[in-house]
Amino acid sequence: MLKSKYNIILIVLLAFVALNYFSKYLFVRLDLTENNAFTLSKATKEILKSLDENIEVIAYFSEGLPVDIAKSREELDNLLNEYANLSKGKLTYRFINPNESAATEEEANKEGIRPVMINVREKDQAKQQKAYLGAVIKVGDAKDVVPVIQPGIAMEYAFTTGIKKLVGKNKPKVGFVQGHGEATLQDLAQAYQELSILYQVNSSYVEYDTVDLSIYKTLVMIKPNDSIPPDHLARLDQYLANGGNLVLAYNQVEANIQYGMATPLNTGIKQWLSTKGLEVEDALVRDTRCGQVNVTQQQGFFSFSTPVQFPYLPLIQKFSGHPLTKGLEQVMLEFASPINFTGNPDYEFTPILYTSEKSSRENVPLQFNVQRNWTEADFTEKNIAVGGVLKAKAGGSIIVITDGDFAINGKEQRRQSEDNISLLVNSIDYLSDDTGLIDLRTKSVETRPIEELTDSKRNTIKYLNFLLPIGLVVVYGIFRSNRSRQIRMRRMEERY
Repeated sequence: MLKSKYNIILIVLLAFVALNYFSKYLFVRLDLTENNAFTLSKATKEILKSLDENIEVIAYFSEGLPVDIAKSREELDNLLNEYANLSKGKLTYRFINPNESAATEEEANKEGIRPVMINVREKDQAKQQKAYLGAVIKVGDAKDVVPVIQPGIAMEYAFTTGIKKLVGKNKPKVGFVQGHGEATLQDLAQAYQELSILYQVNSSYVEYDTVDLSIYKTLVMIKPNDSIPPDHLARLDQYLANGGNLVLAYNQVEANIQYGMATPLNTGIKQWLSTKGLEVEDALVRDTRCGQVNVTQQQGFFSFSTPVQFPYLPLIQKFSGHPLTKGLEQVMLEFASPINFTGNPDYEFTPILYTSEKSSRENVPLQFNVQRNWTEADFTEKNIAVGGVLKAKAGGSIIVITDGDFAINGKEQRRQSEDNISLLVNSIDYLSDDTGLIDLRTKSVETRPIEELTDSKRNTIKYLNFLLPIGLVVVYGIFRSNRSRQIRMRRMEERY
């Protein structure tokens, strides 16, 4: 009997060891997140399975970090383990703790990984600790550096695009149209950095007949300010008719906050789009969900700036289910115009960007009053389209966004939000890339903003939270008191 028990224990231990050993090679994980944040995309799997060259990933991660940061190491370890399994030995990886010795720290710095300072608490004292959270991807002598890996970032996108950049050949070409006052590549530094991973990005001039536009998978026209001659638009039509694609972000209205004026801008694009059934109005949208502007006020000898809500800077939080807006949470537009499809049998139009439930439109010319007291009556419309995809049934597509400034950094290199840049890059990816990497860029842990409530509903919930527990305790007390009294009465009746 005793021997049988020992045998059972031994079999269980051997099964446990065998299961632990084979789980290293047969990795299975259930992903219950809404957007499958922890499941590798089809694009990543195809890239890893088609690897011809050996790839080494060296992750420089400090140890002994706070739990919320240290979990990035665990997530990266799991991710690279899946990469290694799918690549069938073509990808290997290892972790190095740069804080272990001066030699490993020097190696991390030499590879381009810079330390970051993080706040930690130790023995009830706050202090700063130097930490390394980066990785290097190597293919032969070439390498790509992921300088910082933070919790919640699109980790799969960073590593898959890094691998794609090192092993990819014959990158498709993307041309940024110039010659009509458009934004230059220097003005689009953030977007250029993202695009250069997968594309050859060049300036393109449609006015020269010698320029062969057919070499470009997609043309991009950002914020043209000058009128565009008809023969230039005719070349664009010819390019589109041959299956080309165009991303067009332009201002139908020229607005100037400093002078407080907004007037129509005549570039010829409005008339060109109208031939395809698309109408961009000489108007601006207003939205209660909006950005702010600083208003300088004078009090005595002192002047100070106060941020003021400005409804002409709509925060777009409502997107269609289109692939190019997948994962976007909030895009800020500046002085966007309404867009409508009036109908054309040769084209199909899909709106992708909408204003909120409380918005409206206002015709131009108009004069801004930044200190105006807005009321509910100023926002009587909802879901006004400000961008969409116009697809020709014969081939060729145009993505139109009625704000030319949303992705521009400008000469002063002002920082644009990640979602603004992702909207432009996703648009180009959607028209140019067939690897599926568009799904990865915005694949990260999404924030869940608190739903906005009316004052009456907010007060109802507040008082309910305060009074309901007290009411329940009082009701329970009355119930217990009555029950005790009834028990006492029954006992007294039994005695007498």
